[in-house]
Amino acid sequence: MRRLIAQLAHDWELLLGVVLFGLIVLLAVFGGWLWREDPLRVDILNSLLPPDLAHPMGTDDVGRDVLARFIRGAQVSMGVAISVTIAGTLIGGTLGLLAGLIGGWFDVVVSRIMDAILAFPPLILAMAVAIGLGQGIVSAGIGVILAAIPWYFRLLRSEVLRLRTLMYVESAQALGASSFRLIRLHILPQTTSTIFIQASSVFGFSILTLAALGFVGLGIQPPTPEWGTMITEGLAYALTGQWWLGFFPGLGIFILAVSANLIADRLRDIYDPKSGARLSI
Repeated sequence: MRRLIAQLAHDWELLLGVVLFGLIVLLAVFGGWLWREDPLRVDILNSLLPPDLAHPMGTDDVGRDVLARFIRGAQVSMGVAISVTIAGTLIGGTLGLLAGLIGGWFDVVVSRIMDAILAFPPLILAMAVAIGLGQGIVSAGIGVILAAIPWYFRLLRSEVLRLRTLMYVESAQALGASSFRLIRLHILPQTTSTIFIQASSVFGFSILTLAALGFVGLGIQPPTPEWGTMITEGLAYALTGQWWLGFFPGLGIFILAVSANLIADRLRDIYDPKSGARLSI
C-alpha cells in the first residue's frame, strides 16, 4: 500500500485513473444526498428541457431530472459491477487455486469447463445467459459473472503452478502442510496483487457489459435508471437536438471504464514490470 501511495505522487496515469474513479464514487455515494430530486418523478410540463441551473443535466421525455437519474444509475451500475467483481474473484479465484494445487482429474475437468466457456465471446455469453434467465438485474449480473470467472481461474491456476515450484512451498509441502495451509500462508499472499489487478480490469468490463445489456434491453429494466438504458432512451432524440439524454450516461460509462483500465494497467506495471501481457478481458 505504501508503494502504491508513493507511486501516485509521480505517476500521472495512475493519479488520473484514481481521481476519475473517485469522482464517480463520490457522486454515487453522496450525490443523492446533495441532489434530492426524485429520479422517478414524472413532470410532463417540463419534459426535454436543456441543461440549466434547475436541471444541470436537463430533463428526459417525461420530465424526469437527468442528473438525479444519472446519480441513481451510477449507484446501480457500480453496485452491480462491484458485486460481479467480488463474485467472480471468489468463484474463479477459488477454483483456480484448487485446480493448480490439487491437479489431477479436478484440474482437467474444471479446465475443460472453463475452456468451453471461453469459446464464447464474453458479451455474447452474457447476452445468452440474460436471454435464458429473463430480463433483469439478476440475470444480467449472473451473465457477467459467468463471463468473468474463467479469466480469474486461468490467472490464479497459472500463478499456483508457478509458485508450487518454489523451494519454500515444496519444503512446506514435504513437511506435511495441508492444502489449506499452503494456500493461506504461502500462495494466497503472493497472488493478492495479481487478483487486485485483474479485479480492476473485470470491474471496467462489468460496467461496459452491463451498459451493453441495458442498451439492448436485456439488463436492468425501466423505470429503474441505468446508464445503458438511458442511452437507449436518448437515441430516439439524437437527431432532434436533445443531446444531453445520451451524452451524460455515456460520459459516465466512459469515465468509469477508462479509469478502471488505467488503474489496472498501471498496477500491473508497478507490481509486475517484467510482464508484457495485459491482465484483462
